[in-house]
Amino acid sequence: MLYIGVDLGTSSVKLVLMDETGKIHGTTSREYKLYFPQPGWSEQNPADWYNEAIAGLKDLLKDVDKSEVAGISFGGQMHGLVILDENDEVIRPAILWNDGRTQKQVDYLNNEIGKETLSKYTANIAFAGFTAPKILWVKENEPENFKKIKKIMLPKDYLAYKLSGTFCTDYSDASGMLLLDVKNRKWSKEMCDICGITEDMLPKLFDSFEKVGELKHDLAAELGLRDGVVIAAGAGDNAAAAVGTGTVGNNKCNISLGTSGTIFMSSDSFAVDSNNALHSFDHADGHFHLMGCMLSAASCNKWWMDEILKTKDYADEQKGIDKLGENHVFFLPYLMGERSPWNNPNARATFTGITMDTTREDMTQAVLEGVAFATRDMYEVAKSIGVAPKRTMICGGGAKSPLWRRMIANILNVEVDVPSCEEGPGMGGAMLAMVACGAYKSVEEAAAAIVKVDKTEKPDPELVAKYEARYQQFKTIYPALAETFDKII
Repeated sequence: MLYIGVDLGTSSVKLVLMDETGKIHGTTSREYKLYFPQPGWSEQNPADWYNEAIAGLKDLLKDVDKSEVAGISFGGQMHGLVILDENDEVIRPAILWNDGRTQKQVDYLNNEIGKETLSKYTANIAFAGFTAPKILWVKENEPENFKKIKKIMLPKDYLAYKLSGTFCTDYSDASGMLLLDVKNRKWSKEMCDICGITEDMLPKLFDSFEKVGELKHDLAAELGLRDGVVIAAGAGDNAAAAVGTGTVGNNKCNISLGTSGTIFMSSDSFAVDSNNALHSFDHADGHFHLMGCMLSAASCNKWWMDEILKTKDYADEQKGIDKLGENHVFFLPYLMGERSPWNNPNARATFTGITMDTTREDMTQAVLEGVAFATRDMYEVAKSIGVAPKRTMICGGGAKSPLWRRMIANILNVEVDVPSCEEGPGMGGAMLAMVACGAYKSVEEAAAAIVKVDKTEKPDPELVAKYEARYQQFKTIYPALAETFDKII
């Protein structure tokens, strides 16, 4: 049978068609517009998601036996606010994860309600990207729209609703709303009261691998599919991508070196660090995960190459770097401020330790190492609460660099595995559909059967020792500059 994973991203929707063995039978992508009505605002039209997803499904299925399609599921951009009225019409454009208009509401939640209280209710604190601050923003700035709200949902859940008619979400995506009691896997009444909403405005909660309904008859006919195609709940993009890299079950890890960077650690047990430096979320496998997100990862290297060195030959710039663990130049990778573990939008990137004999290669090496050291910062927080995987998958554009993989392996002292197939959240979505259809008994079983390792970078004890000394130096730099960052903004 065939299964479809729908990756609803910020710039496009990507679709993957897979069978139970993990063989890819087709992929397609459709773009849509991103709107910036004011500086710092970021919005999209949910109708664009739906229209392009349907067009993508038609394109994906044009040359396959449509009777073989058994299920559809999702990985989606998280945190976005989609609100519908009593007629199921979208009230206003969706406010996205990267929208920055809610700082006043974030400050209210963190400082007046209090971080400790928020963590008690939801296991997390407020960030500008989260959904609850957006609800408060609409309440304060668009009261007429707020009064119309009958349904509140996340981006991928709008697609699930349009395809199946079921008002649903999954625990992993709901974890990023700041409305879910993550530990007890239920909506937080206290957070609903704080936001001025009622629980019936929120979708029914499902595990990511659960069937929420079936593809509507009229849509099945339009797409040429049989009746009975299963729609599964799906997951937030990071959790879906983790499924696609086999980061499920206890004590597994995935590092993503994309535009932003994440470290994602799955666990059978609930955990939260005392400073909420990492997000504590429910996972798509039915358990839990910790996740740290740095705002600039591979984008640091892109900035250094494109804007400063004026080159597109990234690989050539790395050829002369051969003295790992010996660099005296350090780079703080905070080009966009920083999320984990500092939660400081005022943090800035810096080079430290430059001397007259510093070379071009030293600077390039420092940029790559800075991202790896910052990843180690997040890993250390997880270690402090007993989550310490000794190997990790790695994905994203930066993972294509053998040098960067070697740095990650030795700076974190973990084995770094490269998956043989990387299709991101779409692959994870397809795997969740397989579980919902009964092709596998669990997400762990699906991952064990489908996810394969192409190559592994193992840490070298001598290099680990050198980098340990360098990391101890690196981790003193941000605390020394934190007050200065606040003064120069």
